[in-house]
Amino acid sequence: MTSTTSLQEIAASLPILNEPEQKEKFLFILGALTAKIISLRKAAEVINLNEDALLQTLDLLGIDFSYLTEEDLEQERIWEK
Repeated sequence: MTSTTSLQEIAASLPILNEPEQKEKFLFILGALTAKIISLRKAAEVINLNEDALLQTLDLLGIDFSYLTEEDLEQERIWEK
């Protein structure tokens, strides 16, 4: 895809959701999630999924999602030892 690819073209290529509007909304939500603008709960609500379904969808698409920072992840690794 080139930088001139439209949002509609990207949305149409997503293997999830049925309607182009749903796909565009998903892309918007994905951006807001990764920018940490909205919570997972709010994102799921906006696209009419439960939180677990949204997390599973992100996982199926190969998108790692976490609100944890790298420092948080490192601390968890230390605690697990």
